[in-house]
Amino acid sequence: MKINWGTGLVIGMVLFIGFILFFVIKISTDKKYDYDLVTEEYYKKELVYQKEIDDRANSNSLAVNITGKKTEAGWMLTFPENMDYSKITGTILLYRPSNKKLDFQEPLQLSSHSVLIPDELLVAGRWNTIVQWSYEGKDYLYKNEIVY
Repeated sequence: MKINWGTGLVIGMVLFIGFILFFVIKISTDKKYDYDLVTEEYYKKELVYQKEIDDRANSNSLAVNITGKKTEAGWMLTFPENMDYSKITGTILLYRPSNKKLDFQEPLQLSSHSVLIPDELLVAGRWNTIVQWSYEGKDYLYKNEIVY
């Protein structure tokens, strides 16, 4: 049986469409490809963006800002030495852009000028560190992207 060019064209198009549908269905149903690249309540977060800008400006006006470094025990965040650490309150959020199941938030409970995020909570890869903190009625915001 001889296939003419019209039949060959239709067969080729059907095979191509089947190939594309196979990958679309595979990516849609496989949990391995489940990535959420935006935060929850994105629009609600954008409404308070001016406060975030002000808080970052407060942080940038400090003589020494928060510093972070990797240690054997985990990720160490160090607050400015010229501030009384007992008056610092706030939260630490570690956001994983590739997997929201790994995100976690902890309240700031300082017993010194440093706080340690344990190694068990961090997997290798990129993290966004967001520290929202207050000192003597003034709000500050520290944001940093780290590769752990």
